[in-house]
Amino acid sequence: MFGPDDRVLVAVSGGKDSLALWDILIELGYAADGLVLGLGIGDYSEASTEYARSFARDRGLTLHEIDLRDTYGFDVPTAAKETKRVPCSACGMSKRYLFDKTAIDLGYDVVVTGHNLDDEAAVLFGNTIRWKDEFLSRQAPVLPAQGGFPRKAKPLVRLGEREMAAYCLLRGIDYIVDECPMAEGNKHLEYKALLNDLERTSPGAKHQFYFGFLDRGAPRFSEESSVEVAVSSCVRCGSPANGDVCSFCRLAERAAPVAFLPTHSTPQQEASSQ
Repeated sequence: MFGPDDRVLVAVSGGKDSLALWDILIELGYAADGLVLGLGIGDYSEASTEYARSFARDRGLTLHEIDLRDTYGFDVPTAAKETKRVPCSACGMSKRYLFDKTAIDLGYDVVVTGHNLDDEAAVLFGNTIRWKDEFLSRQAPVLPAQGGFPRKAKPLVRLGEREMAAYCLLRGIDYIVDECPMAEGNKHLEYKALLNDLERTSPGAKHQFYFGFLDRGAPRFSEESSVEVAVSSCVRCGSPANGDVCSFCRLAERAAPVAFLPTHSTPQQEASSQ
């Protein structure tokens, strides 16, 4: 996934998984900094950010912060309303864009996220029942750097949510417990519940499902999608894009049409330490 000499950027949400991951990496001696995003989801976003700040402050760690509204003129609720898309869609797109761009701009070697076994099994379940070949071909614990995107890794994929909660309890890590209020009705949560029911009657089912796919299914989907698509640079921000303008800038144009859209250097300028 990465080595001891790599600079690691941890995508921090204020939840148990990302804070536990950051704690583990620091304990193991990795050069790991955090990045937290202000998504504008009311008190939930403020509380999440404060948990991340407190964790970093108590341990003397570097935490970069980017506020979506201050930097780009919109937040997740606004984007969902203006684009008539579910909030999780705008949220996920914004997160991916800002994590990737900040890592590239600030010279990090890898972006790591706190996705655990429960998360990955639920995502795989959703992608499988809809046979989303493109997503199935990229569902792996490690994605190499390519096409202008940084390397990405998910070190917690063998561990479940309960294990991460237990780790935080033992380590004295405070984290936000509440689910995002805009995630209500999210299919991902439904898939998690279904898989938890299956796990109760068939212990180990989630592990067998996910790692069985990695061993036997993932290579086939990767082979089918081995032809690389030419990626250009977004004319607005410089990030990788399949056309002239990347998906995030198109989202920003619709969510904040009168706002100033930053140049490719803005995430580096806006990311502030601690």
